[in-house]
Amino acid sequence: MVQLVESGGGSVQAGGSLRLSCAFSGLTGSIGSSYILAWFRQRPGSEREGIAGIDNFVMTEYAGSVKGRFTISKDNAKNTLFLQMNSLKPGDTGLYYCAAREGRYDSDGYPLLRGRFWSTEYEYNYWGQGTQVTVSS
Repeated sequence: MVQLVESGGGSVQAGGSLRLSCAFSGLTGSIGSSYILAWFRQRPGSEREGIAGIDNFVMTEYAGSVKGRFTISKDNAKNTLFLQMNSLKPGDTGLYYCAAREGRYDSDGYPLLRGRFWSTEYEYNYWGQGTQVTVSS
């Protein structure tokens, strides 16, 4: 069973940094299997959106709104996913979720992270409980 537990949210002033963590279990990444881990956020009044993804081959992808400011990474030895967030803006305020799916390929056999749908909710089967990030001006 896949489990995801986020931590590291909090309040910060604009221009500041935060690092989110997500402890994951149940994803093996062994030969013949693959997975994607991703960070989503839900800003007030908006739908949940994918902002960064990484697969077990360490391929990464970012939403345009965070590219150059956020970095996704993972520590396989500690089964932990990270999101380093720099140059935070008030518009980054929201509830941040860790998500996972088994399989790094789409239905056509291409890496999902190189397609258009990696950032949509329905591509992911497993979710954490979310952690709040608040950025003040």
